[in-house]
Amino acid sequence: MDPLTSDVTFQFGTEMRPAYLAQPQGTGPFPGVIVIHEVYGLNNNIRDIARRFAAQGYAALAVDMFSGRNKVVCMFRFMSANLRGLMDHSGIQELKAALTFFGQQPGVDPSRLGAIGFCMGGGFAITWAFSDPRLHVIAPFYGTTPKGFEDAVSRSCPVVGSFPEKDFTAKPALALKDALDRQGIPNDIKIYPQARHSFFNDQNSATYNPEAAADAWQRTLAFFQTHLVQAGS
Repeated sequence: MDPLTSDVTFQFGTEMRPAYLAQPQGTGPFPGVIVIHEVYGLNNNIRDIARRFAAQGYAALAVDMFSGRNKVVCMFRFMSANLRGLMDHSGIQELKAALTFFGQQPGVDPSRLGAIGFCMGGGFAITWAFSDPRLHVIAPFYGTTPKGFEDAVSRSCPVVGSFPEKDFTAKPALALKDALDRQGIPNDIKIYPQARHSFFNDQNSATYNPEAAADAWQRTLAFFQTHLVQAGS
């Protein structure tokens, strides 16, 4: 059956922020995944990923981090926070508000929540896991780590990460794996040979790598099954 989808809003401070909700048909409760977009924003690709999760038995909330705001200004602010090693900047706070809203939705199990993010969103997922114990698993795709993350990694949840070899995020990915291993935090970090940035985006023919994307999706589902679905049952 097709998933149930709707455009929703959640409160962040004095603002109402938009998001896209996809859920399986039925009453649940379902494990939930926050989907964090890359620099292209909340587009059809990200909505499709939310629906793909719903088809696998998850509720998924894709948050629009740019709506109503200047994209360039947002990107500069988020990149600056990352370079300064800020672990709880405005972007992370907005995601926390989204997770609060999401966990209160009918059919969503608030004890089984995770996140997946791409590029900018992948970096957000990594950083967010350092300061929010409600997250039980994250899946960063070609995201970067914040400055000084080694001091915070002990607070991370399990991580399944997918990174392209021909990309600036490959080296930080290996550093993240080393730090997670030292802390004994379950992880599956994989570097895909010959893949490039945004290899998972099947609507970007210049970078899409179908073999790497298919493998990364199956690894993500398997890891979520172990550390989110089964862990909460």
